[in-house]
Amino acid sequence: MFEFLSKKFSGVLGWLKDKGRLTEKNIDEAVDQVEEALLQADVPYDLIQEFLNGIKQEVIGQKVQSSLRPGEKFIKIVHEKLLDFLGGKNALTLSNFQFPAVVMVMGLQGSGKTTTIAKLANYVLKQANKKGKKRKILLASVDFYRPAAVEQLKVLAKQVGVDFYQSSLSDPVAAAKDIYNYYKKNGYHILFLDTAGRLHIDQNMMEELNKINNSINPKYKILVLDAMTGQESLNVAKAFEQNIGFQSAILSKMDSDTRGGAAFAFRYALKKPISFVGSGEKIDDLENFIPERMASRILGMGDILTLIEKAEEKIDVKEQQNVAQKLMSGRFTLQDFADQMGMVSKVGSLQKIAKFLPGMGNISSDMLEKSQVEMKKFKAIISSMTPKERFLPNILDASRKRRIAKGAGVLVQDINILLQKFEQSKQFAKMFKKFKTF
Repeated sequence: MFEFLSKKFSGVLGWLKDKGRLTEKNIDEAVDQVEEALLQADVPYDLIQEFLNGIKQEVIGQKVQSSLRPGEKFIKIVHEKLLDFLGGKNALTLSNFQFPAVVMVMGLQGSGKTTTIAKLANYVLKQANKKGKKRKILLASVDFYRPAAVEQLKVLAKQVGVDFYQSSLSDPVAAAKDIYNYYKKNGYHILFLDTAGRLHIDQNMMEELNKINNSINPKYKILVLDAMTGQESLNVAKAFEQNIGFQSAILSKMDSDTRGGAAFAFRYALKKPISFVGSGEKIDDLENFIPERMASRILGMGDILTLIEKAEEKIDVKEQQNVAQKLMSGRFTLQDFADQMGMVSKVGSLQKIAKFLPGMGNISSDMLEKSQVEMKKFKAIISSMTPKERFLPNILDASRKRRIAKGAGVLVQDINILLQKFEQSKQFAKMFKKFKTF
């Protein structure tokens, strides 16, 4: 997500931050490079000019703060303007929704609308569980045009662990009323209603959606947009806003090769917030769109807060503390090393994790993939060891290593690399422990 923009911005701002002073020449150079990056990211030209003019007005003739290098001041201004474009500090999320609520989910066919509904239901359940609350959730569909659309949502509802209702009526508007009555009668907290889409904007579709909207009067309307369609997604959003209206959007397929232009331009062009982004095909692959964090990520500053939240969500706190205590105490074994790698895998692949870390945006995907493969090898090696070997790696002689290598399907050299990395982690822990005592 935003890798293209992040790499471009990092390259532009990297050389500028070391400049002794800001001149009209290097400001113009930086602005020209930012413009090129945004054009390549498929941001509309008029919005690019508005964004760049805002930066120029802030920079030119402004006194530089003594606490900051001039280049850093420029980056700070870019960050602030980027934050304005992405939606400021306020964002609409399901955490501040009022229940009970009917949520009407709209979008073109192929935008990932049905899968997104399952992700939303999963998100609501998880947020409620964190607070010790229960949410009674109903999923239903009036998409009678796409083959197996209703059945797909039914399967997804079961996967998430929420209820599904299938109306016996074939008319979408009448079915929507029937679904709404079922939702009210059975006391659900929230109904996510999947609506029909087309491959492009269609007046008949708009009329049908308007009738459904008027018949059930949903509290919230969310538009799902395919981020891969670039500037066209903005035209789609404008058509839905003019015909039906909606409160917020979800950008799907942000894990793809999309260049991020739609996300950059959406809030400023539509004056509507992006509430979530879809970052993968799994039910858990849904992220809050928090403008402050996204702005930092685009500028290569990372997003540590989101990474921490993901870790807390995926890894048991006691498990984290147990491994940390063993590492710091010096009682760290190869089994603990394997457990540590397992915890990392729960959060996501190294490629995904790197995107949240400051300065990691420029690391090549090949290097990260190599590290991912190496980590899998290490897990296989440790799994092929006996409990005693995991606890006392110093007993691993040539014979034992050959046996382990054969069992793990690796080379003896790979075992030696593992042992070297294991020792390095223990040495690092000792150094860190000494540092804390100062």
